[in-house]
Amino acid sequence: MSDKQTEAPKIEFPCAGYPIKVIGDAGAGFHDLVIEVIQRHAPDLDVTTLKVRDSSNGRFVSVQLAIVATGVEQLQAIHGDLRATGRVHMVL
Repeated sequence: MSDKQTEAPKIEFPCAGYPIKVIGDAGAGFHDLVIEVIQRHAPDLDVTTLKVRDSSNGRFVSVQLAIVATGVEQLQAIHGDLRATGRVHMVL
């Protein structure tokens, strides 16, 4: 074992292609909801980066998008607004 602590990698902003993965309850309009929330904070969102994947049992869905991240405040706001929808379980 090592006594060294591993530091998280530093992100330089703006960061093009920053991935955001959102996991939530499957259902009509989930990916549209995710896009709407993210576009509030990243208006130049390229929706062609959208990837949607259903869980094996169909209960959950993951939506992945890439944005141009402008700062920690933007990422925290996106996370908070997504969680506030009540349909999102996890934001990575």
